[in-house]
Amino acid sequence: MEVNREKLCTGKADVNADSAYHCSTCHDDEEWSSTSRGRAKSRSLSASPALGSTKEFRRTRSLHGPCPVTTFGPKACMLQNPKAIMHIQDPASQRLTWNKPPKSVLVIKKIRDASLLQPFKELCVYLTEVNNMIVYVEKKVLEDPAIANDDNFGPVKKKFCTFREDYDDISNQIDFIICLGGDGTLLYASSLFQGSVPPVMAFHLGSLGFLTPFNFENFQSQVTQVIEGNAALVLRSRLKVKVVKEHREKMTVQNGIEENGVAPTNIEKEVGKQIMQYQVLNEVVVDRGPSSYLSNVDVFLDGHLITTVQGDGVIVSTPTGSTAYAAAAGASMIHPNVPAIMITPICPHSLSFRPIVVPAGVELKIMLSPDARNTAWVSFDGRKRQEICHGDSISITTSCYPLPSICFQDPVSDWFESLAECLHWNVRKKQNNFVEEE
Repeated sequence: MEVNREKLCTGKADVNADSAYHCSTCHDDEEWSSTSRGRAKSRSLSASPALGSTKEFRRTRSLHGPCPVTTFGPKACMLQNPKAIMHIQDPASQRLTWNKPPKSVLVIKKIRDASLLQPFKELCVYLTEVNNMIVYVEKKVLEDPAIANDDNFGPVKKKFCTFREDYDDISNQIDFIICLGGDGTLLYASSLFQGSVPPVMAFHLGSLGFLTPFNFENFQSQVTQVIEGNAALVLRSRLKVKVVKEHREKMTVQNGIEENGVAPTNIEKEVGKQIMQYQVLNEVVVDRGPSSYLSNVDVFLDGHLITTVQGDGVIVSTPTGSTAYAAAAGASMIHPNVPAIMITPICPHSLSFRPIVVPAGVELKIMLSPDARNTAWVSFDGRKRQEICHGDSISITTSCYPLPSICFQDPVSDWFESLAECLHWNVRKKQNNFVEEE
């Protein structure tokens, strides 16, 4: 590799040729000879042909496609877009580092679970007394009688900083997050941060634990590694959702025939718009709600009507959410490093309606069809459920604020381990081999 580099630097023509062969964005900050984990640090997928018989066609180690700035042949290249949502990179290169040593940590505990009280206390004592960190906890957690009446835990509890959901903004005060519980605890942690999310370390103390790779037995050494910055990350993309509702108020209008004994008519008048925004980690679910009729919603992609969903509803999910509700509805499972959005119908009234995957950069818009018989309902990661009426719209795209989840090993190993342990993916008895005859 060093020999090739010397050849390319011998003349100006060779340098220009090299610029057409390699992605400048990927190689500006990297030396060819630098290594990571014993492998070359090349990140780009060069789509140009080899410039000579001595050069090989270089491919990336990334699993998920080319670099955003790529050259095609000697003169063509990808137009740079300042609105790029994410930079695709090798999952093995995603590692945690700290600009300054972390000082504050948010501990989120699954509520109404007595089995988590002792782990919660042990973790908080370790963080406050051993690591001298500022611990944030939700106020309702400390209202548990087992914690409030524990005199031994009192001195530690006095050091806590408390907050209330939907009232206190802690987004700029938390260095990293520790979750004690199941997948729902991680989803709740995501909902607390509508902007940038601190790194999340999730311990498996719940029911399923697909998103929680850490065991609590040796939590001291694992937390110490995270504080020291020795950990791998998986960036779980989130959905940015904007709900626009026509604000209506009921008012009484004379119908002109009141003298004949007919009562006045109540109508709804549009008096403005109500806009709500959410950051969603798993999925946005639009369903028919309590109605017995099929839901009838139109799905637009970048302003173009692509289909009308007639059935029980539709799921718009991230790759992280592909192993949740979407998988139960028949969708494929997507690794969280794949930049994509999945559209999955719920019990569609069409045998040919299969789940589809669209690029992460598109904007989806969901509205009630003009001839829909009833309204629809929408929920975001199973929360904030609300009714959608005619004229309302739901806009969905990939958020620029992913959730950085700390890995136990690495993004690929953790994901396949969760598939096997939690979902029993492709777990079966092996076929017997033939017995060799003597």
